[in-house]
Amino acid sequence: MSILDRYIGRVVLLGTLMSLFILMTLIGFILLVDELGDVGEGNYQLLDAVLFVSLNMPGVLFQLFPIAAMLGSLMGLGALANHSELTAMRAAGVSLARITASVLQMGAILMIVAFLVGEFLAPWGERKALTLRAEKISGTVSMESQYGFWARDGDAFINIRKILSGNQLQDIYIYEFDKSKRMTLSTHAERANYVDDGWRLQNIVQTQYSEGRAFTRKVKEANWQSLLNPDLLKVVIIESKFLPIWELYEYINFLKSNGQSAVKYEIDFWNKVLTPFVTLVMMLLAIPFVFGSTRSTSMGQRVFAGVLVAAGFHMLNTVFGYISLVYGLNSLFAAAFPGLLFLGVAIVLFRRVH
Repeated sequence: MSILDRYIGRVVLLGTLMSLFILMTLIGFILLVDELGDVGEGNYQLLDAVLFVSLNMPGVLFQLFPIAAMLGSLMGLGALANHSELTAMRAAGVSLARITASVLQMGAILMIVAFLVGEFLAPWGERKALTLRAEKISGTVSMESQYGFWARDGDAFINIRKILSGNQLQDIYIYEFDKSKRMTLSTHAERANYVDDGWRLQNIVQTQYSEGRAFTRKVKEANWQSLLNPDLLKVVIIESKFLPIWELYEYINFLKSNGQSAVKYEIDFWNKVLTPFVTLVMMLLAIPFVFGSTRSTSMGQRVFAGVLVAAGFHMLNTVFGYISLVYGLNSLFAAAFPGLLFLGVAIVLFRRVH
């Protein structure tokens, strides 16, 4: 890496870090205000709310990174433009492509760091945050709703009303069907623990259906072999956008193998995979904004333009996600189209700058 690369990379890095700090402070404050409504429930206190928000920050960082990278590039290169340093570089024979390469080199380094945060630190922080919050408010660690979690496992349908940390379940219903789609057996268990690569059901009530008659029996304990495992159940405890890529991939395969729709998880999967590409596109888009108006545009105007572009990208990305869910569009296309569209815009703007 040459002196020029290091110099341009440093200003882009400082701009990106400043943008991240501002954005994360704003989002963190909003999240904390939202959490204040639950302070006082159970043992959930103000310090717990602050810790909850802090543990969510790695996930926020990963989501904000493409926007922060664009704003950082605008701020860094804008500062060089305001001091006529970009003009001096061009006068010395440094091409626009050379400056662009320096910006993207720093972008690649930052993206590696952001990828590690998104794959390791963000899922860990999200799980810790949810565990802390649930323990303080209700004394348990669970995913619980009116209808619980539903899944298909071969010819059986499973309804789990409460998930405790992934490897402990409560209030489990298992409905088994034959090839003619007639129910043959229904099972209810008070709880289940994952032991030795399998589930151990406890306090079981089973009803078997045969020839129009029902036979009920009670069993203290029994083993239950299922494709569901604690790693897959972690997916339903936290939002899919915070999950590591490999966990999303495994859960998508599980849903498909059981004939269930995995479109939502596929979109989140491809969004995570394409985040490095989107980040570099956003940084690329910042460059013609600066070179197209090195004298006539102030720093505030550049940043405002960057915020509008980032907001437009976020809205387009969200809309295409919903369109994919409703109309069954290809998940990869839905995730990639906004980035490709903005890449095309960047190419057109670069041609105008030249």
